[in-house]
Amino acid sequence: MLAALAGLGTAALWWPPSERTRRSGPATWSRRIRSALDRVGLPGVGVLGFARTTAAAAIGAALLTTLALGWSPLSLLAAGAAAILPGAYWRSRHRAALATARTHWPRLVEELRIQVGPMGRSIPQALLDVGERAPEALRPAFRAAQREWNLRTDIEGMLHVLAEHLADPTADATCETLLVIHQVGGDPDPRLADLAAARRQDLLHRRESDARQAGARLARWFVIAVPVGMGIAGANVGDGLAAYRTPTAQVLVGAAVALVVVCWTWAGHLMRLPAEPRVFAP
Repeated sequence: MLAALAGLGTAALWWPPSERTRRSGPATWSRRIRSALDRVGLPGVGVLGFARTTAAAAIGAALLTTLALGWSPLSLLAAGAAAILPGAYWRSRHRAALATARTHWPRLVEELRIQVGPMGRSIPQALLDVGERAPEALRPAFRAAQREWNLRTDIEGMLHVLAEHLADPTADATCETLLVIHQVGGDPDPRLADLAAARRQDLLHRRESDARQAGARLARWFVIAVPVGMGIAGANVGDGLAAYRTPTAQVLVGAAVALVVVCWTWAGHLMRLPAEPRVFAP
């Protein structure tokens, strides 16, 4: 590895990048990585921080595996598995924050109903005012909608930007309802009241489903905890550690790790609640 790095450094010094590469190379790759992180659900994670954490996790796992079992393909397998963990952790945190924020949609729709109906405020003013009191995970979308409104004063464009940034079925339905009210007219109170009631009912059903899955989620962790515990116990009994270092044992360990990953993924797929489709997606 050191020889390969030295060779790459020598090649970089011998063939300096062109002006076009200097201008566009790092910036282009940074934008591509940033876009990829946003698409997979890591909008708040920096590119350099993600790279450093992933590399540190991979190198640490490879070193620990090599110290325990000696150098083998298992070290590469452990490095690859550990490299996935930081991104999976940040993605789960982002999803949890969005899921928590989406539970506030009935309240946000109810505030919209009061401001647009009894208070008589305009739809853009009411929407931006409600967005200031929205959860932190939803505020960037409302800020983008406010910038669009300040630039063009176009309510259709503002609602389109808001729905595109939120990417949520409730946001789509709310924006479409507000757009119809703006274009067609009529009393917005019953429409927004029905929408808030439907969101509350859907939230109640999802909370009930999550509560029923609590035992299954706990059992899912045993898919990882039991094999790891048995492996550690076996390595500390007699000649267990030496047995793990044999080629046959390492092939079997690799197969066992693959089976654990398959079982974990399959269990998560079975426990996944159906996502509500985005009928009015922009």
